[in-house]
Amino acid sequence: MDLGMFGSAAALGFAALGSAMGTGIASQAAIGGWKKCFQNDKPAPFLLVAFAGVALTQTIYGFLLMTFILGSDKDPLGLLAAGIFGGMAMGLSALMQGKAAARAADALAETGKGAANYFMVIGIVETVALFVMVFLLLML
Repeated sequence: MDLGMFGSAAALGFAALGSAMGTGIASQAAIGGWKKCFQNDKPAPFLLVAFAGVALTQTIYGFLLMTFILGSDKDPLGLLAAGIFGGMAMGLSALMQGKAAARAADALAETGKGAANYFMVIGIVETVALFVMVFLLLML
């Protein structure tokens, strides 16, 4: 097995690890938001589910990077580096996106306002993972 194979596993593994942490954090906040709504006899916004799941896309980006690494004939050490650093960058983007989504879920549950603004900010964090994926795919 060459180093490029390890790079492909790292791309998916690190991205998915970040997605798992980000969705876990945002999901906890969504549950807490629903609890606040139920306690105050307010309608519980279903939109909190969307906040809980926003960090899942980085796993898809990691999968795409993994696929391109597996199909590349570039230097195996470069493929390993692309997988490790690309996967870590996407994973950290997912983690931070989950934290932002947690705050958004809390704010929406409390005020019932601002959903579009919250999604715009969450999208900015998503852009980091998109940039990493696209730039590395261009390198491959």
